Amino acid sequence: MRRSPSRALPLVCSLLAAGFVCAPGVALSQSSPAANAIPENAHARPSGTGWQCDYGYREAGRACATIEVPANAFISDSSFRTGWECERGYRELQGGCVKIVVPAHAYTVDAANGQRGWECDRGYQQSKDECAIVNVPEHGHLPDAAYGRGWECDRGFRPGEETCDAIVVPENAYLQRSGWKCERGFRPDKESCARIEIPTNAFLDAFGDSWRCYRGYKRNGTECSRIEIPANAHVGRAGDDWECNRPYQRRDNACIVP
Repeated sequence: MRRSPSRALPLVCSLLAAGFVCAPGVALSQSSPAANAIPENAHARPSGTGWQCDYGYREAGRACATIEVPANAFISDSSFRTGWECERGYRELQGGCVKIVVPAHAYTVDAANGQRGWECDRGYQQSKDECAIVNVPEHGHLPDAAYGRGWECDRGFRPGEETCDAIVVPENAYLQRSGWKCERGFRPDKESCARIEIPTNAFLDAFGDSWRCYRGYKRNGTECSRIEIPANAHVGRAGDDWECNRPYQRRDNACIVP
């Protein structure tokens, strides 16, 4: 009797000792151990899967190549692009490390990602490759961090072109850091503060620069009009309109049974 292919399969699978792998409907093959081999100058990852290059080497395809460190540099695991960083006082340029030229009135800082590697002293600011003195005008001072023009005006003054000009505070206003603000109950009107006119049945809002109608009233121009509440309704949550009692539904100006 001729054996069926399904019954013959176990017999074929018994040939594993000869280096074959059994799989119905596909050619028999064996995976190459070289695919999982750890290359030279590498070690297995602590996680147990894969491998990583030893210190001083970086991955290049399926191998580990020596990191070529230029003069005045050191191997750095944090540098993914080159595998090395320049020493303090040097900066990267065209694959090497060149000495940083620090101008007068400046100090050395770490030069990362092509930065110049120096910062100006307090009272000076960068001007091309030099540090120029910051000319602080009268009623001005040096800030903790010198940005822009490098100086700030004292309280009560605002910056002009190259000066600090006095801030003129109008009546019913108070001084702020860079100007003035009207007191509560007043609003700005050009260079002065005008009193806010509060109509009947209204009150000054929380910000103090406008007014709101009392609950049950609705703003109508410069006045507060009483809300006309129909039968089976009440004042809504906002306080300036009405809502129908449940289970009534609003239709036009009335509450009707659904």
